[in-house]
Amino acid sequence: MEAKLRSLTQEQKSKFDTEGYVIVKGLFSEEDLAAIDRAFDDIGNRTVPGHFEPDLNPATSDPLKRYPRVMHPHRFDETSMKYLLHPPVMDVLADLYGEEALAAQSMFYYKPPGSRGQALHQDNFYLKVEPGNCIAAWTAIDPADEENGGLLVVPKTNDYDIVCPDVADAKESFTAHYVKPPKEEKAVPAVMDRGDVLFFNGNLIHGSYRNKTKDRFRRAFICHYANESATHIAQFYRPLYRADGTAVDLELNEGGGPCGVEFETVYPH
Repeated sequence: MEAKLRSLTQEQKSKFDTEGYVIVKGLFSEEDLAAIDRAFDDIGNRTVPGHFEPDLNPATSDPLKRYPRVMHPHRFDETSMKYLLHPPVMDVLADLYGEEALAAQSMFYYKPPGSRGQALHQDNFYLKVEPGNCIAAWTAIDPADEENGGLLVVPKTNDYDIVCPDVADAKESFTAHYVKPPKEEKAVPAVMDRGDVLFFNGNLIHGSYRNKTKDRFRRAFICHYANESATHIAQFYRPLYRADGTAVDLELNEGGGPCGVEFETVYPH
């Protein structure tokens, strides 16, 4: 069998291995992005029980009530399933894992002007991929920067243990958990153009600030993956999918992680 060509340069792979993240430019074409635009423009004006439940009252004061995140759109929307398994993304993941990836989750964030951010956290606290780790593919549908609440990452925390989170500031974060970075590292902005993809390790501490603009959304299509050799994952993320769309059921990871079972009913990532 002919060996697959690398999707990443050695420099990109090294950055992911040492820093815990890497931005890959232009993995989505404008044609791809236009299809995603259309899908989520449609979803944004209706209710999908269990996945997207907006408050469509024009008097709603919290922009995140009008535009909450869409959870698992691949379970009801063909476009989302297509781009969850986007071949350029799956190829990069195969490079990063050293084996094929299994798709576990899709999300879409509208992040309208004025909306709160998400406190610093670690993804594999929620996914519980074992053995191995999850990797996120965070695609910028709009340009993402410090003003409109682009993602923040804490470099070199990819080897940091999964820790029990503290309580986040509800005035600034729409989720309840906060993970404090180690003293020697600080959060830095991941500035991205439309169509760029940020890949990061499931232990990496990351989050976002409030969208401070008055007229710019910060839309993002965010997917999470597990390595093919993983055997366990949390219930919320099953079934998973191979690159060809075949469903895979890993064993249920029922452990409470570092915090015990009282943290089992928190906000799924």
